[in-house]
Amino acid sequence: MGTNLYNRQNWENAEFPILCQTCLGDNPYLRLTMAASMGTNLYNRQNWENAEFPILCQTCLGDNPYLRMTKEKHGKECKICTRPFTIFRWCPGAKMRFKKTEVCQTCAKLKNVCQTCMLDLEYGLPVQVRDHALKIAESLPTSTVNREYYLQNVDSALEQSGDHGPGGALGKISSQKHELLSKLARTTPYYKRNRPHICSFWVKGECKRGEECPYRHDKPTDPDDPLADQNIKDRYYGTNDPVAEKLLKRAKEMPHLEPPTDKAITTLYVGGLDEAITEQDIRNAFYAYGEIRSINTVPKQGCAFVQFTKRTSAEQAVEKSFNKLIIRGAKATIRWGKSQGKPLTGGAAGAIEQSDMGTMSLPTDLPPAPSESKNYFGLAGGPPVPPPGLGPMGFMALPPTLPRAPAGAIPYASQDPSRMGSAQQHF
Repeated sequence: MGTNLYNRQNWENAEFPILCQTCLGDNPYLRLTMAASMGTNLYNRQNWENAEFPILCQTCLGDNPYLRMTKEKHGKECKICTRPFTIFRWCPGAKMRFKKTEVCQTCAKLKNVCQTCMLDLEYGLPVQVRDHALKIAESLPTSTVNREYYLQNVDSALEQSGDHGPGGALGKISSQKHELLSKLARTTPYYKRNRPHICSFWVKGECKRGEECPYRHDKPTDPDDPLADQNIKDRYYGTNDPVAEKLLKRAKEMPHLEPPTDKAITTLYVGGLDEAITEQDIRNAFYAYGEIRSINTVPKQGCAFVQFTKRTSAEQAVEKSFNKLIIRGAKATIRWGKSQGKPLTGGAAGAIEQSDMGTMSLPTDLPPAPSESKNYFGLAGGPPVPPPGLGPMGFMALPPTLPRAPAGAIPYASQDPSRMGSAQQHF
């Protein structure tokens, strides 16, 4: 609202109204009641903000170390809580547009955002992206009275704590560091956001100021582009923010390592290691994710194999260290190990053994010894006759229930002449 509306020096504080005789009436004992024209909570001067410096991000502040600001006490109402606050206006740099604060410092501390761009002060990301990553759900009351009461409690809590950090649910989180936010955050200020607006006369072809025009002579964006429809309240509350939806979509498309379908695999391949890296260095990098069963290092190949006792520990290690594991200054690569096959036990092994016994070829009975064989031991008579129940040459005869190999078949696979690639000829 205007300056005169909230300038306390220009407010009227009268003791009696200026009335005509007709409106005053003929009653000499007239009683008048005096009340404020608007609600008391709206003009409660004790809750109005009187700041000395704004809460800004590096991008909105600009790169000029000798920045000049104009300060207007109770210049406008906050676009979130509608309470009067101190307005700051400045130019962040050459050939940039003038910027000013849009919300009060209480609302900015409640969400830990910049008073101008409504982006998070730590990561420079929209509130919707930050709350989605940190799983925070907080919103101001919609009613005017409830919102005023809620903000008064927030002001008193921040004043008693004496901490300049964020308030509300975000201030209760011990650590705000998050891997997804660190990947999406900008590492340097984005001063391109401070450029002047597009000159509407240049778009129509009617701008005659040329290079002296303080506005930008560029082609406007497509009106159907979702990024062209942005507002402060959606950015602050973290709802229907097109910039946040774009960043969340980019986060889903970021590369990640899918776990194998075989749940028995608990081994990770760690590559890109230096020969000086020891087993203890690898253990220090992975011990926090779970119990390690074994670590096998291959210094010549620059890799190692880390086997966990549980599959959940291996999955957590991949999630936390994929594309961001650094061991002694070298970035290591993480991959899942390959399946080595599982030994068959129990019913499966018995079924396969029974199947093989039913199909394998067994040798036939050995031929009888010739009658004209020589007696090398000088014993009288011919060769000894085996006792009953024994086969020729004294070997135990096979039971009749076992299958016999057909006549002319090769008894063992190793005796097959075609096994080594030679062709079997029939004469």
